[in-house]
Amino acid sequence: MNEDFCRSCDNNSGKLIPIKVNRVFDSCSDKDCIKRIPITLETELPCEINIVKTRCVSVADVCINVEQVPFNRGFYSIDITYTFNVELLAYERACEAPTLYTGIASVNKNCILYGSESNTKTFSSDSTNIGVTDACCRTINLPTASVSIVEPIALETKIQCVTTNGPCCDNPITERRVFLSLGLFSVVELTRQVTVMVPSYDYMIPKKECCADDNPCEIFEKIKFPAEEFSPATIDEGEKNYSCNCECPCTDFPES
Repeated sequence: MNEDFCRSCDNNSGKLIPIKVNRVFDSCSDKDCIKRIPITLETELPCEINIVKTRCVSVADVCINVEQVPFNRGFYSIDITYTFNVELLAYERACEAPTLYTGIASVNKNCILYGSESNTKTFSSDSTNIGVTDACCRTINLPTASVSIVEPIALETKIQCVTTNGPCCDNPITERRVFLSLGLFSVVELTRQVTVMVPSYDYMIPKKECCADDNPCEIFEKIKFPAEEFSPATIDEGEKNYSCNCECPCTDFPES
């Protein structure tokens, strides 16, 4: 370890201690525009429905699979399946009240990241085990993949007719399906448990007192005056602040 670093720790009355952490070996971030994702509705869309809009879309589940990349040691293929819950507003005509429909949509994604190698097995007292033995008695110790994702942005929702073959590849069937286009921001990381040395200092006791102000007027005085509520935004300011935080009602936002 670097002598200057150790000397700095000593000068600040700190000492080096080992801790076990999840080290990030590789990561990537993506801004994906995913087009024409079919939505599986809980009930069939009636023929009289002509317009659909996405009311809300949220991440329901993320399935992750990690596999070694052949002939490229230390690299791993990460297969990701996103599952979204979708709420749709369906209209017969634009001026009529909408009907709410719910469904799910799925998207697959793949990336390759470096995750280093390890041939060890780790057994913990809490029944957590790292590393398995395959059929050839080799130790397989895969890194851990994690995916961070913000709620997706609904870009477009359309009804389209699609033609599929019947069970015997004949008798083509035409059906109306709803397709969704999404904007998705994600970060994928590969991590492994490692032991590192870090400087440690004395435990700190918070100096802030745990007290609450009992005077409601004094609490109110600390609140900033909401001037923006009395000043309607112009179109330029509205575009800057436009966002869709799906906790749901994004129903009045324009559909692209």
